[in-house]
Amino acid sequence: MVARRTSKCLSLYGFFGLTSSYRIKLFSQIHDIVFHGRGGYDWHTVYNMPIWLRKFTFNKIQDYYTQQAEENPTSDKQVKSKSKSNKIKRPTYSTKASK
Repeated sequence: MVARRTSKCLSLYGFFGLTSSYRIKLFSQIHDIVFHGRGGYDWHTVYNMPIWLRKFTFNKIQDYYTQQAEENPTSDKQVKSKSKSNKIKRPTYSTKASK
């Protein structure tokens, strides 16, 4: 009879891979860099970036948008207040028939 060999790996997973929560964070970060990078990055470039560089880029973009939000807090309020007004200005027409 042959004795069965047991695994010495203490990990819960039998393989090395990304957990589902890590994958969601990874793809969200890639999406944010590509979307908010204003065309400066494509998906494959960001996916293949070293982790330290991807985190650095993400933090710089996040800092930029946070700073922009602090500098221009009224621009959002102005847009919202304009869209809330229900009055529509009707154009004035001049007719040729009235002489």
